Amino acid sequence: MLESVPFWMWIAGFLLIALAYWFSGLSDDLQLRTVHRLLGYVLFYKPSDYFADPLSIFAIWQGGMSFHGGLIGVIAAVALFAWRRGVHPLSLGDAFACTVPIGLFFGRIANFINGELYGRATDVPWAMVFPADPRQVPRHPSQLYEATLEGAILFAILWWMAFHSRALQRPGLLTGVFLTGYGLARTMVELFRQPDPFLPAYPLGLTMGQMLSIPLALVGLFLILRARPPAGPAR
Repeated sequence: MLESVPFWMWIAGFLLIALAYWFSGLSDDLQLRTVHRLLGYVLFYKPSDYFADPLSIFAIWQGGMSFHGGLIGVIAAVALFAWRRGVHPLSLGDAFACTVPIGLFFGRIANFINGELYGRATDVPWAMVFPADPRQVPRHPSQLYEATLEGAILFAILWWMAFHSRALQRPGLLTGVFLTGYGLARTMVELFRQPDPFLPAYPLGLTMGQMLSIPLALVGLFLILRARPPAGPAR
C-alpha cells in the first residue's frame, strides 16, 4: 500500500522534484527520472528477482530506488530537454547538478528517520541501534555521513562555484564536480555502510555502491579536465 511509504520519503521526493522543476524546467521529462530510478535498482541490485516477476518493477511503493539508476534517468531527461529546446546539454546539466545535493540530503535524512540503510557495527561513541536491525547492535549512522558529504558539503561547494566563480561559463565543470564529489563521498561512506545482505562478495572487498561510484568519479574528473576556461580578451 502507498501509505506504507514513510512520510519523510514523500517529503524528500517532493522537494527534489519541486527544485528540479523550479531550477531547470524539466517538468515534461520527470517521468523519465522515476522510470530510470527504478530500472537502475532492477539492473544493478536485484535483476533475478525482477526478471522472475516483471510486474513487480512497477510496485514503487515497495521501495527499490537507486541513486545510480536515478542518474540514468536524469541524464536522459537533460539530454532530451536540451535537444528539444536547443540548449547546451552540459550547461543544463550544470544548472541541474546544483540542486541534486539538496534532494540527496533530504533523502538520506529520510533514510535515517526510517531506520534503513544503516551502517556497519561499531563501538564509536555516536553509534546507534536501529529498530529494523535484526541483530540490534550499535552501528554507524551512515545515513548522516552521506547527508553531510553528498548533501550539505557538496551543495555548498557547487553553489559557491556557481555564484562566486566563473564556473557557469565552463560547460560541464559543475557537472564534473558533482559526479566526482558524489563518487568520492559515496565510495568513502561505503566503508561504514552495511552492505546489502542479498548481494554477493565482490573483488577487492568492494561494495556495489563503490563499483558504481568509482566510474562516476572518473567521468566527473574527465568533465572537469575538458571544461575549458572562458576565453580572455583578445590582445
